[in-house]
Amino acid sequence: MSYILNIETATKNCSVAIAQDGQVLLCRELAEEGYSHAEKLHVFIEETLAGLQLQYKDLSAIAVSQGPGSYTGLRIGVSAAKGLCFALNIPLIAVDTMKVLASQAKVNDGIIIPMLDARRMEVYSAVFSADLEQIREIKAEIVDEDSFGEWNEKVYFVGDCQQKCKTVLTKPNFVFLDHIVYPSAAAMVQFSDAAYQKSDTVDVAYFEPYYLKDFMITTKK
Repeated sequence: MSYILNIETATKNCSVAIAQDGQVLLCRELAEEGYSHAEKLHVFIEETLAGLQLQYKDLSAIAVSQGPGSYTGLRIGVSAAKGLCFALNIPLIAVDTMKVLASQAKVNDGIIIPMLDARRMEVYSAVFSADLEQIREIKAEIVDEDSFGEWNEKVYFVGDCQQKCKTVLTKPNFVFLDHIVYPSAAAMVQFSDAAYQKSDTVDVAYFEPYYLKDFMITTKK
């Protein structure tokens, strides 16, 4: 019997789920325009533990969404996960954010393209088959009317930049799944449990999120 705490903070969604043997027991999440991860994350962790009448010592591992995504959100999630792993002496599992997002599209055909907003018309994207085999690496790219034109099968888009991309991605085989906006900790559990069963963990001391791009500080003109 294993309890895994799953933490997803790569986007505006601050999401926490506790799973037992690959099954979600309780999920607590909130997506707000202003990032509230610093205020909400530890509260959500405490609430999920209390809701299941569990204590920190009952956890077998911590799983965290590794990115890409919001620099600040990833830092908060990874810092919390690493701190708990150090304190509890339990393993840390890193889960691919894009795969988690893609997995929320339950389709039987075509391909799935998860996209996360990277400002203006730039997105982080990857390409997965319907059975979640990754068939193109994660990229940061500018979306225009020619983007993803090489795919002739049905293409399902998920993520938080669908609205802006609809204006240029207009091919008839493009389908936007508007109800799938953010990755959720509840969707992490199948991957974190599989990794735990194989002892596929990361070094708590040296693990860093996958930012994809360097963090840039901007100033007002």
